[in-house]
Amino acid sequence: MVMWEGGFRGIQITSGFFQIWRASGITSELQLYCTAIGALIFASLMLFAGWFHYHKAAPKLAWFQDVESMLNHHLAGLLGLGSLSWAGHQIHVSLPINKFLDAGVDPKEIPLPHEFIWNRDLLAQLYPSFNEGATPFFTLNWSKYADFLTFRGGLDPITGGLWLSDTAHHHLAIAILFLIAGHMYKTNWAIGHSLKDILEAHKGPFTGQGHKGLYEIFITSWHAQLSLNLAMLGSLTIIVAHHMYSMPPYPYLATDYGTQLSLFTHHMWIGGFLIVGAAAHAAIFIVRDYDPTTRYNDLLDRVLRHRDAIISHLNWVCIFLGFHSFGLYIHNDTMSALGRPQDMFSDTAIQLQPIFAQWVQNTHALAPSLTAPGATTSTSLSWGGAELVAVGGKVAMFPIPLGTADFLVHHIHAFTIHVTVLILLKGVLFARSSRLIPDKANLGFRFPCDGPGRGGTCQVSAWDHVFLGLFWMYNAISVVIFHFSWKMQSDVWGTISDQGIVTHITGGNFAQSSITINGWLRDFLWAQASQVIQSYGSSLSAYGLFFLGAHFVWAFSLMFLFSGRGYWQELIESIVWAHNKLKVAPATQPRALSIIQGRAVGVTHYLLGGIATTWAFFLARIIANIFASHFGQLAIIFLWTSGNLFHVAWQGNFVSWIQDPLHIRPIAHAIWDPHFGQPAVEAFTRGGATGPVNIAYSGLYQWWYTIGLRSNEDLYIGALFLLLLSAISLVAGWFHLQPKWKPSLSWFKNAESRLNHHLSGLFGVSSLAWTGHLVHVAIPGSRGEYVRWSNFLDIPPHPQGLGPLLTGQWNLYAQNPDSSSHLFNTSQGAGTAILTLLGGFHPQTQSLWLTDIAHHHLAIAFIFLIAGHMYRTNFGIGHSIKDLLEAHIPPGGRLGRGHKGLYDTINNSIHFQLGLALASLGVITSLVAQHMYSLPAYAFIAQDFTTQAALYTHHQYIAGFIMTGAFAHGAIFFIRDYNPTQNEDNVLARMLDHKEAIISHLSWASLFLGFHTLGLYVHNDVMLAFGTPEKQILIEPIFAQWIQSAHGKTSYGFDVLLSSTSGPAFNAGRNIWLPGWLNAVNENKNSLFLPIGPGDFLVHHAIALGLHTTTLILVKRCFRCTWF
Repeated sequence: MVMWEGGFRGIQITSGFFQIWRASGITSELQLYCTAIGALIFASLMLFAGWFHYHKAAPKLAWFQDVESMLNHHLAGLLGLGSLSWAGHQIHVSLPINKFLDAGVDPKEIPLPHEFIWNRDLLAQLYPSFNEGATPFFTLNWSKYADFLTFRGGLDPITGGLWLSDTAHHHLAIAILFLIAGHMYKTNWAIGHSLKDILEAHKGPFTGQGHKGLYEIFITSWHAQLSLNLAMLGSLTIIVAHHMYSMPPYPYLATDYGTQLSLFTHHMWIGGFLIVGAAAHAAIFIVRDYDPTTRYNDLLDRVLRHRDAIISHLNWVCIFLGFHSFGLYIHNDTMSALGRPQDMFSDTAIQLQPIFAQWVQNTHALAPSLTAPGATTSTSLSWGGAELVAVGGKVAMFPIPLGTADFLVHHIHAFTIHVTVLILLKGVLFARSSRLIPDKANLGFRFPCDGPGRGGTCQVSAWDHVFLGLFWMYNAISVVIFHFSWKMQSDVWGTISDQGIVTHITGGNFAQSSITINGWLRDFLWAQASQVIQSYGSSLSAYGLFFLGAHFVWAFSLMFLFSGRGYWQELIESIVWAHNKLKVAPATQPRALSIIQGRAVGVTHYLLGGIATTWAFFLARIIANIFASHFGQLAIIFLWTSGNLFHVAWQGNFVSWIQDPLHIRPIAHAIWDPHFGQPAVEAFTRGGATGPVNIAYSGLYQWWYTIGLRSNEDLYIGALFLLLLSAISLVAGWFHLQPKWKPSLSWFKNAESRLNHHLSGLFGVSSLAWTGHLVHVAIPGSRGEYVRWSNFLDIPPHPQGLGPLLTGQWNLYAQNPDSSSHLFNTSQGAGTAILTLLGGFHPQTQSLWLTDIAHHHLAIAFIFLIAGHMYRTNFGIGHSIKDLLEAHIPPGGRLGRGHKGLYDTINNSIHFQLGLALASLGVITSLVAQHMYSLPAYAFIAQDFTTQAALYTHHQYIAGFIMTGAFAHGAIFFIRDYNPTQNEDNVLARMLDHKEAIISHLSWASLFLGFHTLGLYVHNDVMLAFGTPEKQILIEPIFAQWIQSAHGKTSYGFDVLLSSTSGPAFNAGRNIWLPGWLNAVNENKNSLFLPIGPGDFLVHHAIALGLHTTTLILVKRCFRCTWF
C-alpha cells in the first residue's frame, strides 16, 4: 500500500498500463471510461460473432485447411491493417497529445483526441507538413513527413522512451510490409505462391524427400499446427522481454524499475511455458496424428530415424556445458576460499571476456556511422557508444558492459537451455516408441509405470518428459531473470547527481560478486531479500505475506512430487475406513490421485509457488524506499514509543497503578481472543482487570511515573508528540532521498565534523534538554506538583530561580534536599533542591534520587558540549583525528608504524565503522544491563523483580547479538575493504602477522578455563554424591570482595579504603556525598553490591569460559577471512 499526493492510497501498479495509456494519448479518467466502454462493445460483438459461427454459420474444415487464404488474411488484415490503423492513431492522436504533455501543458488545456482527428489545422500548428495533406504521399515526396515520421534512434531525453515519431514510422513501415506479404500466396487467382509447392521443392542432400508431406501434416493435425505456433510465439515473447528494457517503447517506462523488472520477468515466464507447450503438443502429434506408413524417407522420418544420434549429441553437449560452466564457478569459489583472488576467473585476474558478444555490441553501437547513416544514434543505448539517458534524476538506459561475470552466467544459460531442449526433444522423438517400450504409441501420450517386467518403465512417457522439462524450464528462466535483476541494479539502474555522477542501486557489484556461487547466495539472494523479509508492519507487508505463502505452496508441492501421487490420500483413506467402521460413512468415497495426476498437481504447485516467491522477492526489493539518513531510523523509534504510550493509555491501568505501584500489576494491553475458554480467561484476568490482559514487564510504567506523567491524557499527549516527531523525521528522511539534497559521500568521510555534531548536538544538547525536563517537570511531580504547559511559567523549579546560576552560587541548588521520610508523588518530606549529590537510594522507591539524576545529566551535557568542540573542522582550532592516530607510535617499536593508515582505512570502510560502533554499543548495552538492577533509576522498579529480570535478560541478549554483529562486520571489512598496502606494518597488519599467536593464546586460555571451571563443578557434584560435602572446593572470590570493600562494603572484613572507618578516604568522603552511598552499599534492601562467595567464584569462571570461547571463535573467523 502506497500513499500518493492528495491522501490517496493504493497498490503500486507494475504492469506498464499507465505508460501505455500515456503513450496512446489518454489524459483523463473520462477517456479511460470511453476506452473501456468501446472495448466492452467490441467484446459483445465478438461474443455475437462466436455465437453466430457456432449456431448459424459454422465454419467448415476446408476453411482451416486453406492455409494460403488464412495466411493472406492474417498478414494483410490482422497485422497489416492493424498496424496501419495504429500508425494512424499514433500520428493523429498520440503524437500531438504527447508533445503537449512533454512541454508541460496541463492535460485539461490540451484539445480532446477527436479534435486532432477532425481539425487538421490543430495538427499543422505542431507538424507543418500537415498543411500539405496527402500531396507529398502521392508525389513520392515522403521526406516532407519527416517532422512526424522520423528515424532518430535512441531515446527521448524527456520521457526515457523511444521517440514516438520513430514508433509511428515503425508501425507504418511494417503495415506496408504486412500488406504486401498478405498478397504473396495463391488463393482463387493464379498469381502468388503455393505453400505446398514451396515445401515440396525444398530437398536437401541429407533429408531424403525433404519437406514432402509436411503440408498435409499441418493441415490435418491441430497439434502440429499448435506446436509450431506455440514455439514461434514463445520465442517472440522472449524477444519482446529483451526489447522492452533495452528499447523501452512507452514514456517513463524506463525509469519505473519495478515495472521494468516485472515486464521482463512476466514475458520470460510466459515464453518458457509456451515453448514447453510447443514440445507437449509436438509429442501429442507424434503419438496421435503421425502415420509412419505414409511418411517414408521425408524430413520428419529421417529425424526420427536419427533420434539416437541427435539425443546422444545433445546429451554430451549438456554434460560438457554442465561440468565446464559450473566448474568455472566452483573453481572461483575454491580459489576465493583459499585466499587466492589472483587465480580466479574475473576481470581483474584470469579474464574470460565475451569477445564475440562485445563485437556484436560494438557493431551495433557503430551502426549510425557505418551501416545506418540515416540514424542519429544506435537502436539501443545498451549497445554502448552513447551517453546515458536520465529522467528526473533516475537512469533510463545506460551502456551495458559485458565482462567475465557475464561470460560465466551466459554459459549457465546455455547449459540450462540445452538440458531443457534435451528433455523436451527426447520426449517428442521417443513419443511413439523406444527400445525399452516399443508400443508407446498404443499406451498414449501419458501412461503410468508399466511395472518391473521390462526393466522398469517409470517416467518414460511423453507427458513425463514434459513434466521434467517444466522443472528445467523453471531452472533456465530463473537464472535468466536473476541475472537480469542483479545486472540491471548493478550496472544500469540508479540515480544521477547534479554533477553527473551515477550511483547504481547495488554499486556495480555484479562483476565482482557474481563470479562465485557464494557471491550469488550472499550478495544477491540474501542481501536483496532483506526488504521482503523485513517487510512486516510496513507498506511492503503484502509482499512479505506473499513471499511466505508462496513458500508454503512450493513446499506443498514436494508432498506430491516425493511420493509420486499425493501422500495425504492415505490419511484420507484411513479416516474413511474409520467412518465405515462406525457406520457413518457417506456413499461417495474419495479416490487416490493417479501417479500422473500427482505429478501434474505437484509440478503446478512447484512452479506457481516458485514464481510467486520470485515475484514478491523482486518487487519488495525494487519498490522499497531505503532511507538515506538516520531520520528513517528515528521515525521508527518515535513511532514505536508513541505506540507504547497510546496502547497503555487505551488499554492499560496507568492511573490505577500510580496509586499503589507496589501491589497493582501494570497492564501492557488487553487480549481479545474469541477462542479463549473460561479457564484461559480466568488465568489471564490479572492485575485487577475485568478481562484477560498481558502484564507489562518492560519498566515503562516506572519510567513514565518517574519523569512526571500522571494521567492517561499525559500518555495520549506524549503519543501525539512522538507521532509528530516521527512525521518530521519521515519528511526529513524523504528530503534527504531527493537527488538535490541527497548527502554526498564527503559528508560521511568528514569524521571530525560528524564527531563534533554527534557529541555536542546529539548527546550534549539532548542531555541538557532532558535535565530541563527533569528539573521543570519530573522533580516537581515527585513532590506532588503538577507542572504542565498551562502553568509552566508560573511554578519556578527552585525558589530562587536563575539567581544562583547567574551569580555563581550553584551550591544553593543543592540545599534543602528531599528528606529520608519523603513520600514519592507527595509533598510530605519534600525539599526544594534540584541538583544534588546525595548518593544512595530514595528510602521509599529504592531508586536513585531524582535530583542526583538531574545533576548527572547536566554534568554530562557540559562534558559533551565541550567535547563537541574538540575536533578541527572549518576552523584552525581543535584536534585532527588523523594526526592523533598517526602520532601514536609506541617507543618500543613493537607495533611497527603504529596507527598510521588507520584513519583512511576506517574512513573508507563502512564495515569497519559499523564494527567499531557495534562493539561500543554492545559493551554499553551490557553495562546498562548491569546498572539497571544495581543502580535502579526509576521509582519502584527495584521492587518489581520480574521486570528487573526481564530488563537484565533483554539487554544482555541484545548486547550479545550486537557484539557478534561487530565481529561479523569486522570479518566483512577484512574480506572486502582491507588494503594491505595502505596498512603496511601498522597495528592492523602486525595483528594479522601475529594472528596465530593471538589465536593460540586465546585457545589455551579457553581450554584451561573450560577444564578447570567444569572440573570444579564436577568435583563438587561427585563429593556431594559420595556424601562428603566437607570435601567440596569452595574458593572465595577475594579480588572481587576486595573491590567491593574498597567501595565501602564492610561485611568482608578487609578494612581498606572506604570500608576503613579510620582511613583518609573514608574521612574525606563524609564531607562530600559518600554517606548516602556507603549506607546503600551496606544495606540489604537493594542490589547495589550483592554479597558474593564461592558460588559466584565458580559461575564467574564459567562466564569467563563462555566469553573467551565466543571471542576465540569470532576473532578467529575474522582473521581466517584474510589471505594475507
